[in-house]
Amino acid sequence: MLASQQHLELTLDLPGAGEVAEARARIAPWVHRTPTVHSSTLSTRLGTDVWLKLEMFQKTGAFKVRGAFNRMLSFTEAERRRGVVAVSAGNHAQAVAYAARELGMRAIVFMPESTPRNSLRATAAYGATVTLTSSFDEAIRSIPHYVEQGWTYVHPYGDRLVIAGQGTLGLEILDDVPGVTDVIVSIGGGGLAGGVALAVKAQRPGVRVWGVETEGAPTMARALAEGRVVQLPHVSSVARTLCAPAVTEETLALAQRHLEGVTLVSDAEAMEAVRFLLERVKVLAEPASSCTLAAAERLRDRFSRDHRVVLILCGGNIAAREIADA
Repeated sequence: MLASQQHLELTLDLPGAGEVAEARARIAPWVHRTPTVHSSTLSTRLGTDVWLKLEMFQKTGAFKVRGAFNRMLSFTEAERRRGVVAVSAGNHAQAVAYAARELGMRAIVFMPESTPRNSLRATAAYGATVTLTSSFDEAIRSIPHYVEQGWTYVHPYGDRLVIAGQGTLGLEILDDVPGVTDVIVSIGGGGLAGGVALAVKAQRPGVRVWGVETEGAPTMARALAEGRVVQLPHVSSVARTLCAPAVTEETLALAQRHLEGVTLVSDAEAMEAVRFLLERVKVLAEPASSCTLAAAERLRDRFSRDHRVVLILCGGNIAAREIADA
């Protein structure tokens, strides 16, 4: 490690593996322990031993509640009384809204007008006040006003407690697939990938963790290539929940330390994987999930029949018409 990079990491607010274990105990009463299942169909297709972590069966239909609960359960009583504010175009919004309802807190969620209607309806149904903005940037600019009034902002991925909460998914993989050799995980802002990689590598350093992004939103890939956080001027993908315009210093540092690399897949590959998983494996995965299968196709020459590969299907919040229209 370069001396300059080591100094940078010492100044970052990175979680440790012990914090992931603490998060697991903290959130256990509030989240599902989702199944990890073997897939004979995908094992035959990819020529290796394939397992699926089915996080679409998580509360709210995605992994995000893990980090949301871990962060919000750490609030002081005063913070709980004042409430929580968030920005999201999808799964984080629903997670914060749901956690706030379960913990008896008020929640305001800013969501861009382009957010799919099913995400808007679900977030509102969980009890949050949904405020639409013309863009994601406008939503972000709305946050300081509420923070000044005492509301607590829960970042979707750039927070050590959020990252530790997402990492609990990795501990479940280690329990369910003791011989795991490879984990493939999608990247939006990098909180899930960073947390899972941290948790897995702490116990099993030899396990390879592969990140995945879509070609229209290569945020982490660019950051890794340039060795710094890069703000992309435009991101666009069928996997809307992977469209973070920038990672954070913390998630970049975790990726630099723990990931084998980032594989880019096309929107067409992601949607083909959605259809294949639905038709042949009988699970409905959103494109942010299915892209791990698309990446496995590209990485198949890295796996032998002796490998045990886990694909993280991180959520299933996709509207039926999105599949029909693709």
